[in-house]
Amino acid sequence: MSICQASRQATRPAIRQRISTIIPRHSTPSAPRSVRWLSSTSVRASDGSKADPYRSSSTAAAPFDKEAHEGSFSRTDRGVSFEYPAEQDFPRSQIVQGRGGPHFKRTLPSFSLEGRVAVVTGGARGLGLVMGQALVASGADLAIVDLNNDEAAHQAKELVAHFEKENPASEGDDRAKIPNGKKSGVSRTPKVTAHYSDVADPDSVTSALSEIIKEHGKIDHLVTSAGFTENYDAVAYPYDRMKKLWGVNVDGTYLFSTGVAKHLMERNAPGSIVMIGSMSGAIVNVPQPQAPYNAAKAAVRHLAASLAVEWAHANIRVNCISPGYMLTALKILDDNPNLKSQWTSLIPVGKMGRPEDLMGAVTFLLSDASGYVTGAELRVDGGYTVT
Repeated sequence: MSICQASRQATRPAIRQRISTIIPRHSTPSAPRSVRWLSSTSVRASDGSKADPYRSSSTAAAPFDKEAHEGSFSRTDRGVSFEYPAEQDFPRSQIVQGRGGPHFKRTLPSFSLEGRVAVVTGGARGLGLVMGQALVASGADLAIVDLNNDEAAHQAKELVAHFEKENPASEGDDRAKIPNGKKSGVSRTPKVTAHYSDVADPDSVTSALSEIIKEHGKIDHLVTSAGFTENYDAVAYPYDRMKKLWGVNVDGTYLFSTGVAKHLMERNAPGSIVMIGSMSGAIVNVPQPQAPYNAAKAAVRHLAASLAVEWAHANIRVNCISPGYMLTALKILDDNPNLKSQWTSLIPVGKMGRPEDLMGAVTFLLSDASGYVTGAELRVDGGYTVT
């Protein structure tokens, strides 16, 4: 018998006696009591010296230390700061080339959006513009909603011109004059319109939706792509800017989604909504600090799931696409060029995504091809969130 075992056996009678004075025995045998014995082993003391095995294997450093130490590659760096630029400071997004012409590769007809009207918020540039182009190429008419109405109007014309260039036999006939919205052997030029909206303002959202319905006659699909991120250490983030970030990313998504859902219910028509979240809604990005943005995208992700359940009775599907790092106009890389290599080192496929990588995903989730998919999150992140 070891010394420790002998010590424990010697102390048990005294402990039992002490327990019996604190907890009276029940008078009835039908209520057995179980006593869990607690270990009397003392906590291992550490003198803090390198002789301690734990200390000798640790490279822990003081808070905010940027030198190499354990955890350094999985922490945020408060030195990385980025404020979302003014509208006029963004470069103009280009239409993706070679994506909308005739093709002869067979695919499922259920992927077609022919005869549908889709709305894309934040659709004048970046991911929103590319996803809007995917919907046009798949047969939908499109309403581009953006805070920059001039840019939205420019891109609406560009999308139509690009479609006509890649489909020289297309005609601009009014779909209402064509049986079933189709004309044999002819591609119908899509109707693409531009609309102003501050997505965080309920009155502005209501006005934009009314204008779209007047222009197109209906709405079948919605993509909530309006959003932005900023990088601040949380304790230093200006509160007014945080409110603006949440207003665009969360309030804007909610207001447009509920507005379109109300319209669909009034028509007693099926529809589908795709909310653009982010992998940041499921993980913490490093090294750039962006806690409010991460929380906002987590809200979008769960909002999609919640509304999918709430609106299932009305045959309105709601899903979420969560992109990873995408090669858009990321001005944060201009000031922090080393970030790109840090990001790609954490992506299993070893590269950032292209906006075109979202074209198939958004078409699938809006179309009948995903008719039994609702409340889902589709992560397009190169495997980032599974490692």
